[in-house]
Amino acid sequence: MFGIGGGELLLILVVILMLFGSDKIPEIARTLGKGMAQLKHATNEIKHEIQKGAEENGLDIKTMTGGIQEEIAQAKESMNNTLNPVELQNPVTEIKEEFENLSGPIKRQM
Repeated sequence: MFGIGGGELLLILVVILMLFGSDKIPEIARTLGKGMAQLKHATNEIKHEIQKGAEENGLDIKTMTGGIQEEIAQAKESMNNTLNPVELQNPVTEIKEEFENLSGPIKRQM
């Protein structure tokens, strides 16, 4: 969750408890909850307005995003077909073997 570990979260909670006291924490949590609910409501309202405006202008957002997703899938497939990992692995293996052959005598001398 946000890159915060358990120990860090515990430290943050202890600091909050020390700063505000145990009687203020429920009030702060309630206020934060109401704020998050209002933010979610506002973003949903904005999304609805955008969709409504697009539909009024004859645009279908669902088909537009579906087309983009299909294009992305096709691009990924063509990249996978073009860059076959087996074809890339052979030159890497050959270079690694050559390097091992060259560095072998050096390793044995040490």
